[in-house]
Amino acid sequence: MQESRLFKIVYYLLDRGQATAPELAEKFEVSVRTIYRDIDALSGAGIPVYAEAGRNGGIHLMNDFVLDKAVLSEAEKQEILTALQSINAAQNIGGSQILQKLSAIFRLDSENWLEVDFSRWGDTGADNEKFELLKSAVIRCKSIKIRYAGSDESISERTVQPLKLVYKSKAWYLKGFCTERQGWRTFKLNRILDLEILDESFQRRKFSEPAGTSGGGYTLRAPHTGHSAAPKRYHQITLRFPREMAYRVYDEFDKTQVWRLENGDLIASAKMPEDAWLTGYLLSFGTQVDILSPAYLKETIAKEAKLIYEKNKP
Repeated sequence: MQESRLFKIVYYLLDRGQATAPELAEKFEVSVRTIYRDIDALSGAGIPVYAEAGRNGGIHLMNDFVLDKAVLSEAEKQEILTALQSINAAQNIGGSQILQKLSAIFRLDSENWLEVDFSRWGDTGADNEKFELLKSAVIRCKSIKIRYAGSDESISERTVQPLKLVYKSKAWYLKGFCTERQGWRTFKLNRILDLEILDESFQRRKFSEPAGTSGGGYTLRAPHTGHSAAPKRYHQITLRFPREMAYRVYDEFDKTQVWRLENGDLIASAKMPEDAWLTGYLLSFGTQVDILSPAYLKETIAKEAKLIYEKNKP
């Protein structure tokens, strides 16, 4: 307990510049005598803290005191700056002032090594604004009303208790409790068409994955639409790609799901949901994919490709 209080006294003095013994005693709920003993202990540990008598006196740290020399190694202070840099970029917060202050205290330069932009190409800032609103709702435990585009062609209005924002497989998702469906749902941010933060607060709970989601090694999970439809069937899908598609294959599949043939072609195998999403996904490869199994999936894709041709032929 004393060790924790000693560190807190140092941080308090670094922040305020100085403090009186009664002020510190009230702050840390101990006696003034205990504060003076703590000051003696800090001084004995080599921290340049001193008490100055008089009307404008108090307890001070020497002006040139550097925190890292007392309690942090070079590696630890660099880890702190790196972590703050990551948070500043990933959460899109104004943390640069904190970084500048700690860089000055640590006497280290903080390289701006990470940048995160939540918007899509050509977006005018709406995606970033949406992300900020959702982040605020999650932190403040405020319910939200959204208009959502489901993968079944529906547009629905939902009231959601947002729990967390998740980045997975090149997209952002919102996990929360849907009051209309009375269950936990995952919503893709790009499909949230409108968003409003409500005055209604909620009690934070632990997220529970909806029934029917796959727990296997499937990397390319289709986002849950937020509807209470029947659980999707997941089957092992095996695909073959020419070697020139390696860049796309490794974008989409984990390396443990891919193996290379002697001629350079690649085989990828993963559990996927057999639904409209899978059909569209496979068609996105055009002629650069060969479906090895299941065999009936080849017929499904061929029929869909024929319909596309008939619709768009000159």
